[in-house]
Amino acid sequence: MGEADIADLFASFGPVRTRRLFGGLGLYADGVMFGLVIDARIYLKTDAAFAADLAAAGAEPFTYSRKDGRQVSVGYWSLPEPALDDGELAAALAHRALAIARAAGAPAAPRRSSRR
Repeated sequence: MGEADIADLFASFGPVRTRRLFGGLGLYADGVMFGLVIDARIYLKTDAAFAADLAAAGAEPFTYSRKDGRQVSVGYWSLPEPALDDGELAAALAHRALAIARAAGAPAAPRRSSRR
């Protein structure tokens, strides 16, 4: 899957920039990474609720094998098959992934000093 394919799929979402990452591509909107493309599959950033929704739609988690043979999951799930042919669905899922990515990268609220 190339950059032109990604732009077409997410046209309803808005501009998506790509950057080479881990032998694949990182997907960015407004400077925030919300997805990956690895081995021609699109994966979106998730939280527990979004991961459950994607799993119910037939999506699979992105995992990789460590040198010691353990499988590692990093909070990205594949774009469900129906979204690959439906730009509006792909856009809705991308918006949700972007919101999750923004929340994950949001700075912590300033602490109130206990000293007076």
